[in-house]
Amino acid sequence: MTHIIDDEILDNVCTLAQLNLSPKEREGAKAEMQKMLDFVEKLEELDTEGVEPMSHVFPLRNVFREDEVRNGDRREEMLANAPKKKDGQFQVPKTVE
Repeated sequence: MTHIIDDEILDNVCTLAQLNLSPKEREGAKAEMQKMLDFVEKLEELDTEGVEPMSHVFPLRNVFREDEVRNGDRREEMLANAPKKKDGQFQVPKTVE
């Protein structure tokens, strides 16, 4: 079934996308949108029977590493040069009244 991009469809898309196109731009947009639809229709002709659906053409795997502690508790080393410290934490001037 061939879909045709007409002025009504283009007006609807322009409204949704908040576009204000000149007459020349409208003709170009109609032509480009029609090319896209023709390509999708061409893809629908392909026989995909037995082809497993996929979310991406490349095999993806989880690239996140496990969260593990590497440097342990070095609180005293970190606080060694602190100008002020209190209860094992940096003490800073009050910034909110």
